[in-house]
Formats: sequence, C-alpha cells, structure tokens
Amino acid sequence: MLEALCRERYGRLVALATMLLGSRDGAEDLVQEALISVFSKHRTFPSVAAAEGYVRAAITSRFLDAARKSSKEKDSWRRHAMREPSVVPAPEPQSLALEDLLGQLAPRVRACIALRFLDDLSIAQTASALGLSDGAVKRYVSDGLAALNAVMGTAASVDDVVGARIDVRRSGRA
Repeated sequence: MLEALCRERYGRLVALATMLLGSRDGAEDLVQEALISVFSKHRTFPSVAAAEGYVRAAITSRFLDAARKSSKEKDSWRRHAMREPSVVPAPEPQSLALEDLLGQLAPRVRACIALRFLDDLSIAQTASALGLSDGAVKRYVSDGLAALNAVMGTAASVDDVVGARIDVRRSGRA
C-alpha cells in the first residue's frame, strides 16, 4: 500500500505540505515524517484513498504540533530576553507569492485555508481532518480571507473563492 500511495499520491501530499509550510524542502520532510509514522505501525487500509486520508491527517497534525511548539518557544524567549527595546524599521513591500501570504496566517487558519480551498475539501471534511467543529473552520476561513484581503488589497468573500487544485512537480516526480 505504501508503494502505491507514493507512486499515485505523493505529489498531492507534498502540495498540501508545501501550502502549510511554505517550503518545498520542509514539505517533503513533513510528508516523509507522516509516512513513517503512519506505516511504521503496520496499519492496513482498504484503498489508496483511505491511506492518503490518514497520511493527510498526519501531515496537518504534525504541522499544527510544530507550530504550537514553535509558538511556545518564542514566548519563552520573549519572557527571558533582557534586551533594551529597539526601533523596528518600516516593513518592506510585501511579496504576493502564495507561500509568503499563507505564511503570514496563524497555523490553524493556514491549515483551514489550505485544506478548504487549495485541497478543495468541504467545511465538514476540513473540520474532520483538523479535529475542529464546522463553526470553527468557518471562523478560521473567514479570518484567513480577511487577513489575505488586507494584505492583497482585495475584497474576496467566502462565496467568491473557488478551490484551486495545485499540481506540484519537480524532478519528474508527481
């Protein structure tokens, strides 16, 4: 099952991880960790689609866990920092690359946006994949679109957004 999953769905798994992390190299590492975690426990799956769903859940779970850990570490560093306040320079003009824009969102918001629109999952499917309520997913999606609109200078609403399938290919791999 692992070989079939990697052959048929690896590109889609990496695309999801890329949208979450904003880095192809980091995405491939995240996919590998998820594959190892899922298949090291000798699970059996009735189909490649079922295995892919399980790996997708492991990818988003690992992404959110890492984001929480990073946030806690940053808070710890802030509490223990003994520096004098410094002047913060004006921000540089924003790049409009999708990875950069998604990287500005909070991890759960980014995960909801990526699963909902880039992976074309329904509200219920996104909620199930992330272990959230439908209402929480709707709120995170709304907050994410508002933040993206503010940065991009647009006024898209949830009804205006159409899912976009992403096909990430590199070095001949799908």
